[in-house]
Amino acid sequence: MTSPSTTLSLVDTDPAELAVDAIVIGVHSTTGEQDATSGLAGTLLLASGAESIAAAFDGKLTETLALLGATGGPGEVIKLATLGTVTAPVLAAVGLGPEPSGAAPAPETLRRAAGAAVRALAGSARVAMTLPLPDDADAADALRAVAEGALLGGYRFAGYKTRPQPTRREPVAEVLVAVPDAADAAAQAEVVRAQTVAGAVRRTRDWVNIAPNELRPPAFADAVAEAGRAAGLDVEVLDEVALREGGYGGIIAVGQGSEAPPRLVKLTYTPDGGGTGKRVALVGKGITFDTGGISIKPAQGMWEMKSDMAGAAAVAATMLAVAELKPSVAVTGYVPMAENMPSGTSYRPGDVVTMFNGKKVEVLNTDAEGRMILGDAMARACADGCDYLFETSTLTGGQVVSLGKRISGVMGTAELCERVRGAGDAVGEPAWPMPLPDDVRKGMDSDVADISQVNAGMDRAGHMLQGGVFLREFVTDDVAWAHIDIAGPSYHAGEATGYWTKGGTGVPVRTLLHLIDDVAANG
Repeated sequence: MTSPSTTLSLVDTDPAELAVDAIVIGVHSTTGEQDATSGLAGTLLLASGAESIAAAFDGKLTETLALLGATGGPGEVIKLATLGTVTAPVLAAVGLGPEPSGAAPAPETLRRAAGAAVRALAGSARVAMTLPLPDDADAADALRAVAEGALLGGYRFAGYKTRPQPTRREPVAEVLVAVPDAADAAAQAEVVRAQTVAGAVRRTRDWVNIAPNELRPPAFADAVAEAGRAAGLDVEVLDEVALREGGYGGIIAVGQGSEAPPRLVKLTYTPDGGGTGKRVALVGKGITFDTGGISIKPAQGMWEMKSDMAGAAAVAATMLAVAELKPSVAVTGYVPMAENMPSGTSYRPGDVVTMFNGKKVEVLNTDAEGRMILGDAMARACADGCDYLFETSTLTGGQVVSLGKRISGVMGTAELCERVRGAGDAVGEPAWPMPLPDDVRKGMDSDVADISQVNAGMDRAGHMLQGGVFLREFVTDDVAWAHIDIAGPSYHAGEATGYWTKGGTGVPVRTLLHLIDDVAANG
């Protein structure tokens, strides 16, 4: 299932003369004094790039927008008919917040504004966008942000409705971004990259949003493998027989309760000439549906557990983007997939499971299943050989309790966690490093095995940290690693905001791609 996509290109035509259905400008909020003529407070300031539009309105545009209720608040979109003042019949003013002192708006501000504007203009075929782009070293970051925001704000899941929805408008088909020089090679390169990155995020969202009965492990594995081969990646798929023979005890244990057997998909990208020689491993949790197993979850909200494979979707889609972007480092993605179901064949609390690296795990809670399949995949990644290992998963509700719905938790090698945090800040996917306390690990000592799956003495206290401590057991000492818990940021249950639409968000695809670029450039 593929959702309709938005295309994007650059133009350097005067925005006031563009033959489009709507044109987007930026407005800042201010705290100016009341105007003696209109009686309105000077609450708006047009952002750069809107000069010709303002001239067409004879200098009355901010006054008109204020009369319509515009405040310039971040992400606010106010639309008005232009009545022939410019070529486009509709003008959309998107809020950028207060004007920055001596600088253009932050990239994330532009990204969210572009997404909000394109989303508000659904039903339009062609939309032009003239948002403030600096002419200095930050120009590339700003253009990339606008392009990504516009492409992602236009996302809408295709869905399953059988009847036409009269009030449901089609996403914007084409976005034109106004720049000083549309032929500039650097600007064109940013657009190409943004289209690739946004395509990976959209594919992640599609996979997360698909109904779980249509994306059980074998079907998910087939979809990922087919896409990987089409992209030119080397693909290996291990079915339940190969997993059992290979010693993947964690994946087998979690998957044995379902009639849809588990899978492990390996996607490999090798740069021409070997690249820098550095090797990056990506691992993503692929629980296609999580009932909790024998330790069954409450019914309320369980339908969102179709998103428990968001980490796997992000890793698989990132690998597809890597194949297109061709970084100078080797990248391998490992995607373990299972459906955690209660049945007569389910694994049980009290079971002892032998993992891929030979460690024995005492199972205390079958709802802590993600760490079981990830442990096997991470151990396999280390056995194959890698310098850096980035693992991402909707691992614990403790992430949401600690950091909310926007900020991922990061645990692992201290230096690599800081690099993840920096990458997240750069792309608008914030992450925060968390500790791996020794006392949490001590409480996971088992009387009968090498380690317990959870810290029974802490119950759910520090649950996010328990997950990270457990996963550390499956990373060899010579590998720098980071575990990115995206339980909150990977799925947005509320109303659309910025470039986030309802459902899967695609976090942390853009972070992973930034990290791969960072490794390619800096080792």
